[in-house]
Amino acid sequence: MSLIEVQALSKSYRNTVKEPGVKGAFKHLIHPKYEDKVAVSHVSFTVERGEKVAYIGSNGAGKSTTIKMLTGILLPTSGKISVNGLDPHKNRIENTKNIGVVFGQRTQLWWDIPIIESFKLLKDIYEIPGPMYKKNLEIFCDILGMEQFIHQPARKLSLGQRMRADIAASLLHNPPILYLDEPTIGLDVAVKEKVHEFLNYINKEQKTTILLTSHDLADIEKICDRIIIIDQGTVIYDDTIQKIKGELISERKINALIEDTGNILEEKLKNLPVTVIREDTNKVSILFSQNEIAAVTILENMLQITGIQDFSIEEPGLEQLIKKVYNGTFLIS
Repeated sequence: MSLIEVQALSKSYRNTVKEPGVKGAFKHLIHPKYEDKVAVSHVSFTVERGEKVAYIGSNGAGKSTTIKMLTGILLPTSGKISVNGLDPHKNRIENTKNIGVVFGQRTQLWWDIPIIESFKLLKDIYEIPGPMYKKNLEIFCDILGMEQFIHQPARKLSLGQRMRADIAASLLHNPPILYLDEPTIGLDVAVKEKVHEFLNYINKEQKTTILLTSHDLADIEKICDRIIIIDQGTVIYDDTIQKIKGELISERKINALIEDTGNILEEKLKNLPVTVIREDTNKVSILFSQNEIAAVTILENMLQITGIQDFSIEEPGLEQLIKKVYNGTFLIS
């Protein structure tokens, strides 16, 4: 049995439709009208213990709605959810013990008391054994660098400090599942790196399952191994990030630093299915499709030329995939 099982999950909202003004309000009172908005439509997926999954889509695609149903905050209109063997809405208290949740725009810390006191309150709420609490606190403070602000109240913290404290708070009770909704929104590069390091650590050491929603593709590439793409409430792709890069985006680029040898490199590669772009006399980019030619073949030809000082192979970024999906450049089955 998978740790998380979602079957034909749907969520609809009923919105009131009425004309403006007093006349419209009175008319609605006599003959009320409603329209249904579908937020999530027949979504199905499973997540195994220890997986790191990105759940992404454009604004309004249904990401946060799905997370709220998985946490038990929202009741699905139809479909089934099992989280660690429990229905998250019917067993909300028991489910809370199995999950950690971080919403980027909200905090679970008490606003006017020191962070360490919030942690102590959470220790009592979750009935965390003393040795576990002490061990986790030491590890979290070390990796997330919280020593300098752990005795300050939440209201005095920067956004980066508060987010690190929120992530630590969500994991004090060693939940097997961590839900992250835009956890690095507004954070600087240095703080993001700490968050990435910490999340990969707890996944490796504690086998914590991570389900992440984010518009920051750097988060996804540095944390997750698998990606689920949702559009208009429906899953349109579910597979590994490596497969997306390897099979769906075939374009690659070799960047080379060469001595000024005229057009020898262009002549050497002219019969290969590549495009050579000379940025200046010493820098060259070679564009190719891995479906047509292997990088090693190009490199073998390049290295036959004296004057190659350095080279690197540039893989496509995840952003290219997302753009292609939403521009309709290719269809995902």
